[in-house]
Amino acid sequence: MPKNKVVATVDKYAVKDYQSIDLLKELHILTRDGKMNQDSRRKIKQVLHLVQFIEPIIQSVTAQKGTFQLIDFGSGKSYLGFMLYDLVAKLLSTPFNIIGIDVRSELVDYCQNLAQKLNFEHMSFYHLSAEESLFAPELPKNIDIVTALHACNTATDDAIKFALEKNVEHLILVPCCQAELASMFNKNKSESLKNSYFTALWKYPIHTREFGSHITNVLRCLYLESKGYDVTVTELVGWEHSLKNELIIANKMPHPGKMAKAQNQLKSLLEEFNLKTLAPRYEIFI
Repeated sequence: MPKNKVVATVDKYAVKDYQSIDLLKELHILTRDGKMNQDSRRKIKQVLHLVQFIEPIIQSVTAQKGTFQLIDFGSGKSYLGFMLYDLVAKLLSTPFNIIGIDVRSELVDYCQNLAQKLNFEHMSFYHLSAEESLFAPELPKNIDIVTALHACNTATDDAIKFALEKNVEHLILVPCCQAELASMFNKNKSESLKNSYFTALWKYPIHTREFGSHITNVLRCLYLESKGYDVTVTELVGWEHSLKNELIIANKMPHPGKMAKAQNQLKSLLEEFNLKTLAPRYEIFI
């Protein structure tokens, strides 16, 4: 491949000649007159930061299988899916599919129209609920990668359930707005306060929310480990100025000892924090 020419440079980040200018404008990375501003700098930095985690996974899958199938779960406007197509997938010499699924029909229509406008012919979108996606004939039988960017509250759990049901080897998750456990903590506060060392955790509502969010992601990671995934958790540079920037990457590498340990830790946390009603979700018997 010839050396890429740079048509616009911002610090160490660059828009390359093979990128779709129409897409960059649509995503507001470039202004309508094709220029960059301070907001554009932040966005291109965020995009490249996330892509650098996913690109090696795509390349590894493609090297092994000669193709890859990626589902963008709860895709919304599929910011991530479009950029992966433009920056990584379309440069490959092998077939692939990037598929977005979402419950909002207007966003599915928007993305499908944009994909057609950009001639992204290996990109498609479907109006499906989390439950429908498990059995939808429109989706490929073999799926290699599932992404879920800023999947709010329990939508991340839906993405994990989908990935496990489909035996997906790679997950990239950016959870958002995990309110479920904070509500449970408040409901069960009187029971939890019997343990004096919990008192400070529930004293202030903001701490209850943040602690609930933290425990939610810990449970998810342990669950993935218990199902045979090697899990990495790191910070994602603020996406669209969001403070929810925890990035969970899970790659299937079964190890019976680690799986059993994670399952025991998961069970202990559910018991210790009076979250037994969540046990069925994580296939724990209490």
